[in-house]
Amino acid sequence: MDKVNVLGVNFDKKTFNQFQNEFIGRMNNHESTFVVTANPEIVMAANENPEFMKVLQEDTDYITADGIGIVKAAKILGEPLPERVTGYDLFLWLMKVANERGLRVFLIGAKPEVIHAVQEKIARNYSNINLVGAEDGYFTEDLDLVARRIERTQPDLVFAALGFPKQEYLLSILRKNATPALMMGVGGSFDVFSGQVKRAPEAFQKTHLEWFYRLIKNPSRFKRMMVLPQFVVKVHQAKRGNR
Repeated sequence: MDKVNVLGVNFDKKTFNQFQNEFIGRMNNHESTFVVTANPEIVMAANENPEFMKVLQEDTDYITADGIGIVKAAKILGEPLPERVTGYDLFLWLMKVANERGLRVFLIGAKPEVIHAVQEKIARNYSNINLVGAEDGYFTEDLDLVARRIERTQPDLVFAALGFPKQEYLLSILRKNATPALMMGVGGSFDVFSGQVKRAPEAFQKTHLEWFYRLIKNPSRFKRMMVLPQFVVKVHQAKRGNR
């Protein structure tokens, strides 16, 4: 099996390098590609929201394990994933590819000051990227209208930092329209990329404690983190149910 089911969400059983190879192939062929980088919060949200679960199950081309909790859950369920593949690492790599190839990139999401800082960094460090659109996430239009606006720019890559499930709803519209781009929801990646938010130090990354670092830096996340023990309970329940 090339998929691992974690509470109804099918994760691709691939390494970072395997994702890279497949994405390059699809970009070369201008295939419409919708990538979701899912952590336990997203899985739990999908379990509570049938519309969101339907998007993840029916509209996506790839779902990566963005979160060590997903990797551990897959192991508990007896179907291990090869490694964690984070959205931010994929985003950085895709931006590098875009710069090397002069690709057309559309960015949408985050606060106005963040998207402005992202634009400045791209102009400074990724000057070969053709940035065909850069909008903050505070639009009021219907998602279908936003999708049409994105399509008109003929992007090769679309990154949406609108938070789940909104970013996935937008990208699913583009995917259903067969927009010939690679499209990915990137959550808070623009904040980190722009330097507005500091990524966890390498020691926290290597020990898979980035979530703890974010909690220390932003205690208001505590309520969101309460979903993690609930996720663990549901995974163990699922394991017992599979016996």
